[in-house]
Amino acid sequence: MKSMSRLLAVGLATAAMALGGCNKSEEETASTDGASTDGGQKTFVIGVIAKAQGNPVFKAARVGALDAAKELGDKYGVEIKIDWRTPNTEDAQQQAQFVEQLASQGVDGIAISCSDANLLTSAINDAVARGVIVMTFDSDAPDSDRMAYYGVDDTEAGAAVMEQLALEMGGEGVVAVLTGNPNATNLQARVSGVQGEADKHEGITIFEVYDNPGEGAAEAAAKMKAVQTANPQISGWALVGGWPLYTDNALDGIYDKAKIVSLDPLPLPLGYLKKGQVQVLIGQPYHGWGYESVRMIMEKRMEKKDPPSEFVTSELEFVRADQADEYIAKWNEWNK
Repeated sequence: MKSMSRLLAVGLATAAMALGGCNKSEEETASTDGASTDGGQKTFVIGVIAKAQGNPVFKAARVGALDAAKELGDKYGVEIKIDWRTPNTEDAQQQAQFVEQLASQGVDGIAISCSDANLLTSAINDAVARGVIVMTFDSDAPDSDRMAYYGVDDTEAGAAVMEQLALEMGGEGVVAVLTGNPNATNLQARVSGVQGEADKHEGITIFEVYDNPGEGAAEAAAKMKAVQTANPQISGWALVGGWPLYTDNALDGIYDKAKIVSLDPLPLPLGYLKKGQVQVLIGQPYHGWGYESVRMIMEKRMEKKDPPSEFVTSELEFVRADQADEYIAKWNEWNK
């Protein structure tokens, strides 16, 4: 059983530490039971690894982790440090290296959004074997030994994008789908959700699914423009991530020809929504990615409390033009 193997791994890791000692940085690490400071207060360290520094959705996740560290530190009477380790751009290999580094330093927990589950599963399992509690958020590694995943149900998220788009298109037309890194499990599930929902609408045809492997804003916007120009029959775009909307003037030559529904109501995408160039934006628990991951790790450390399940999901938020200002206020708070 997973729970038995995890207990055995913790016992072995503890014995090894007692015999061989630990190579730790005083500023960045703590033992798996918390390290005492000079004043007697225990310090816990949780590593947080998002997909990319350049993706603004993860700014809110970082603030969420810091908020949880402060609130839970006060609750438990301990100090909780967040060790933010995130590649500048998507790089699953670098994420794996960060997992290995954090585990070798003896951190208490790791929360990670996985760019490539296949590549990261081994690193996560090794960390768990060392006694580190691992949570995934946003993008899961379902075959790993991580404690739990927190985020939306990505198949449902993709279906919601297509359902809203079909309503905006009056139930008929040709749809192009834009995704990001094709190796990311969350995006694979979202595309599957789009396709499954499209099958329910006789008048809707999926033209093609377009990848944006680096998930860069400029590259995504350029791809959309090129595809729309070459295929003027496209009358709808289903974006399973908001990448092209993270830059200015991304929809010139597109918004007047096609309806657009996207995930991720960030400040720049909300500007497109207010101008009527995007019809609906669908939100995820960005702040919660960090907050809830840290909370569940600390509850396991301090109270031996397990998450309610291995797949903890949050509701989607549907944002339309008249709600844009309200959501902008949320981002102002998250990016404080």
